[in-house]
Amino acid sequence: MSVTVNRRNVVIGGLAGVAAFGVRPAFALDSVKVAIISRTFFSVPLWVATHKGFMKDEGLDVGITILDKSKQVNDLLRNGDVQFTLRSPEASMIDVYRGGSFRVVAGIIDKLPHFIIAKPSIKTFAQLRGANFGILAEKEGTTYIVQDIMKSLGFTRADYKMTVVGGSPARQRLLKEGKIDVGLQPIPKSYEAEAAGLTNLGSVIRFVPDWQFTCVNVDEKWASQHRDIVVRFLRGLQRGRDYIESHPDESAKVTAGELRTDVALAVRMFGDAKRMGMLNPQSAINVPGIKRVFETLQKSGSIDADRKFDMKVFADLSYWQESHPAAYTSSIPTSPERK
Repeated sequence: MSVTVNRRNVVIGGLAGVAAFGVRPAFALDSVKVAIISRTFFSVPLWVATHKGFMKDEGLDVGITILDKSKQVNDLLRNGDVQFTLRSPEASMIDVYRGGSFRVVAGIIDKLPHFIIAKPSIKTFAQLRGANFGILAEKEGTTYIVQDIMKSLGFTRADYKMTVVGGSPARQRLLKEGKIDVGLQPIPKSYEAEAAGLTNLGSVIRFVPDWQFTCVNVDEKWASQHRDIVVRFLRGLQRGRDYIESHPDESAKVTAGELRTDVALAVRMFGDAKRMGMLNPQSAINVPGIKRVFETLQKSGSIDADRKFDMKVFADLSYWQESHPAAYTSSIPTSPERK
């Protein structure tokens, strides 16, 4: 079986389709819990997989816990109260380099789905001087992206403020209330912001073309003892991703219900996601994107500057490999060259 390696993704190859996964016979389901941060675009493959019964086909009863703070997710995963988290990889990477057992096991979103949303009085990038950015956490996600954007625009760290406020719903509310000046908002929140009169200064992909934004994360202590469950979960998640590709209209209806938005906005969201290449087709890792995250964590002091990039340190992609047998049959590259 041949292997196709792409410089951007760990693997690009054809899946045999839903039939390749096989439907499990009826029996008692294994219960697992997943923590996600806010109701956002990042969780769409999971929602589709649960709504369409793909997780149950894999013998899993999936409960989803929606939180607004990154630290809450860390605590739940570490305590075993949840078994999976769908969020950015930074927390797992930092945890590993501090001797912890968090691991990245698959990818989801490997292009940033955010737009720069500002209060109505801000119309240009120059007017961001002195602005107060609402961010998720001090050492995760939008924090580093904001810093990269502002540096690209010629601002120093002293030229703006960052305030931890939580996920995108909290940022949206505070923007409307005028309590923060700007925040990075994912689709379709960005569309809703425009409709509410807020200013959209454009996609962050212009400033950060590669960034592994959302991954599947686990605690290796639990995952290593429940390998079959992890593999089945990743299979179900991939089936959700495949369904989005083959049934975009139906997926938009599911998404609109979960995001509590209009179906038309969800349709627009899928169109933009496809055009910009945000949703990885095989839930693989964008190697340059996660390397960019690693380098940013080093610059921030969260990972020692003398550490060399090696995905095997913080990621165990063998679960993903086992869940994608038709796409992958060899070892995973850890430091591909940029071309």
